[in-house]
Amino acid sequence: MVHTVSVLALMAAAQLPELKTPRPAPEQPLPFSHKIHAALLKCNGCHTMADPGDFAGLPATAKCMECHSAIRKESPHIQKLAQAHGAGEKLKWAPVYRIPEWVSFNHRQHVAVEGVTCESCHGAVAQREVLRRERDISMQACMECHRQKKASNDCLLCHDRR
Repeated sequence: MVHTVSVLALMAAAQLPELKTPRPAPEQPLPFSHKIHAALLKCNGCHTMADPGDFAGLPATAKCMECHSAIRKESPHIQKLAQAHGAGEKLKWAPVYRIPEWVSFNHRQHVAVEGVTCESCHGAVAQREVLRRERDISMQACMECHRQKKASNDCLLCHDRR
């Protein structure tokens, strides 16, 4: 009975399960609060998906400087951002979620599914000061989500032919 209730709760939530062992947040080149920024911007305002939508990209320093040329510009972290921007350098953000190169994942196709949001796979990002991987993105977790959503679990849907 308890197992049935937990499975039903997971299905209702339509999200990947939390990691059994929490991972530490990776060290980033600058502190960044998703909690502050998500209150002002939508995910795709910074994480654009260039065609064909396989990746949700990271914002260029120009995107950050749209606001930070005037907001908190006295902060040493914003000054470091402005310096990188002025020099045409990209910030080297450490990935929080990364899938193996032989796995295909299209962000655009997934967020087009009713009930699937960025939070379904990435957790409560809008509530986080610091990001760490908190959702299980294993093959098993993805296949379970596909079963819940009645999506295909055909091997070649996600795996390259090798």
